[in-house]
Amino acid sequence: MVVDNKLWRDLVLVGGGHSHVLALRMLAMQAIEGLRITLISPASHTPYSGMLPGLVAGHYTFEQSHIDLQRLCQWAGARFITGQVTGIDLTAKRLTLAGRPPVDYDVVSIDIGSEPELDQVPGALEYATPVKPVATLWQRWQSLEQRIDTNEVSDQHRIGMVGGGAGSVELVLAMAHQLQDKPVTFDLWCGAPRILPEYNPRARRAALAALQRYNVAVHCNARVTRVTAGELLLADGATAPYDELYWCTGAAAAPWIAASGLATDNHGFLAVRDTLQSLHDDRVFAAGDIATQVNYPRPKAGVYAVRQGPVLAKNLRAFLLRKPLREHRPQRGFLSLLSLGDKRATADKALFSATGGWVWRWKDRIDRKFMARFQTLPENMPRVARRRLWKSKSKPGPAFCGGCGAKVGADALSAVLSQLRREYPDYCAVGADDAVAIPAPNGMVIVQSLDMLRQLISDPWVMGRIAANHALSDLYACGARPVSALAALTLPFASTVVLQRELKSLLGGALYEFAAADCRLTGGHSMQGPELNIGFVVNGIPIADDGTLLGKSGAAPGDCLVLTKPLGTGTLFAAHMQHKADGRDISNAVNAMLQSNGMAAELAIAHGASACTDITGFGLLGHLLEMLAGDCGARLHLAQLPLLRGAVKQVAAGIVSTMHAANVRNASWSLQLPRGADQARFQLLFDPQTSGGLLIAVPPARVADLCSALRESGYSSAAMVGEVTARAQGTQFPIVIA
Repeated sequence: MVVDNKLWRDLVLVGGGHSHVLALRMLAMQAIEGLRITLISPASHTPYSGMLPGLVAGHYTFEQSHIDLQRLCQWAGARFITGQVTGIDLTAKRLTLAGRPPVDYDVVSIDIGSEPELDQVPGALEYATPVKPVATLWQRWQSLEQRIDTNEVSDQHRIGMVGGGAGSVELVLAMAHQLQDKPVTFDLWCGAPRILPEYNPRARRAALAALQRYNVAVHCNARVTRVTAGELLLADGATAPYDELYWCTGAAAAPWIAASGLATDNHGFLAVRDTLQSLHDDRVFAAGDIATQVNYPRPKAGVYAVRQGPVLAKNLRAFLLRKPLREHRPQRGFLSLLSLGDKRATADKALFSATGGWVWRWKDRIDRKFMARFQTLPENMPRVARRRLWKSKSKPGPAFCGGCGAKVGADALSAVLSQLRREYPDYCAVGADDAVAIPAPNGMVIVQSLDMLRQLISDPWVMGRIAANHALSDLYACGARPVSALAALTLPFASTVVLQRELKSLLGGALYEFAAADCRLTGGHSMQGPELNIGFVVNGIPIADDGTLLGKSGAAPGDCLVLTKPLGTGTLFAAHMQHKADGRDISNAVNAMLQSNGMAAELAIAHGASACTDITGFGLLGHLLEMLAGDCGARLHLAQLPLLRGAVKQVAAGIVSTMHAANVRNASWSLQLPRGADQARFQLLFDPQTSGGLLIAVPPARVADLCSALRESGYSSAAMVGEVTARAQGTQFPIVIA
């Protein structure tokens, strides 16, 4: 997030908790000069705890009850990193992450919530499903629902819930409501003398009545001491059977907090002052369940995290601007609105209690109002995000997309190269190929290619990986194995410290992919500019033992066309720039772009491929036309195209990449859309791809084996999408849509 176009400091937010999403939204509304904000979270979506029971009960959809962190960060001009923090080095000001390089910070804030206390009961970690993380709970709950719906479970399937507090009561009631017509039974195991010990008697009676109404058996004074497969051992020596077990007991802190050397309370939660700063390090802030205000300890509840959010934002701003910080004094108690399974709830605060449908509607309005802050983001703010979205202040219009959306259109490129070849016939040998074979001594052949991308993903390590894969794909499409690479980088203007962090992350990501491909990064060139650009010159040698290479042309009539990866990155990232893409769809697209085409090339050669190209900026149709030499045509099966989730939705909404129109101009002459065909799927033939798949022409006798081998090697979307045909004389359209 930059005002003067020069980065000076890094603020890193660890976790997508309630405090952080509120703080990020507030910080985005008024950018701090020279500050870059990074949010690290294990997933693109974070649940709103108040709506989790309603999600399980079927009252809300996933989208209604989750905050899209990917979209929020894109709107805020902040970096989003998908990752799990595992430690912090206070001296080096560095966060360690699972499965990827560390992230440096100048100021850090931690809001990662709490974890269930599974370690204290032998067997619980192995056999029980914890309520947190919610993503795991939701996946397992959906799996259970599906097994019940398809009669894959026995009659009277027994579901156990270990808890007794508000979270467990709400959740077991939500489950019972959703499965009330199914052959299941429920047990709530509570180690205390009564459930909801902190609630007043009227609210407790309302909850007990709801549990009885749903036939949930409540077992108090039933402390679980051991869990085995299908059985609970209780403190009194009794045993109890279960088929599914959920765990919702007291909160525990992530172990790395105490291991970091930061001050903690007696339970391992990060101890903070009233300014929400660590007792021992002013540069470390914390909020939500993971933090304990030593002067005002409070129960672990989402309402306190929500109240801390604005204070956290103001204090982060004040600390960064070297101004006095504000002290936060949390309220002593709060109004609790407890869902009762159906659309009824009970209210509890001190001696006040009320129950009924109107209480649920009251709770529903509060929850929806909170979520609306993140589902409907202001279009005229923040200033930085606005500047990125529009070309200029005087003439608004969508900015050029990153990645291959920034590529020069094929029509303009062909016209210019044609003129230059006439002017410099002996020196301008540039053709349509992205990679060229260069003769070398001793009869060897070196294949060389160059590819560059603008910033597509805010995570620099992932961006480096995508750029490396994108460049290497040109070699793979030629049937070449990479051996060396040179980097070409333009880094955004920044201080020396921030510049080094960015450079290390970008090249670290690229080297992660180059190392996997046994490709040596031998050097390169770097400079600073207004935006990030990253590219690589890559060199390779033939994969085939006889030194032959694959070419774009060479396909013969009758050959089948196989596509190894799904289409849709162009439209999805155009939507991402406009804050209209689902973060899960962007994550899926990133995973596809990170998949190397190396093994696909090996398999193509092994199965006798006659031609191959990689699908990038000109889209499937543009690159297919490059493959059709002489009198060849093609038949494409629109329904068989593998597509990324969300791509059809975005194209149908009219959201396309900048390059899309040029691709239509260049290739639409070649085919005609049949009446009744799916218009959105048809438009995806022109969608420009970044680090797209290979399009392989292979003899029909080998196509089934190739597709099977591709899927076994991890290309789960690989499909036969068409055939090469003989183009009849006088035919207007060389490509037919079937």
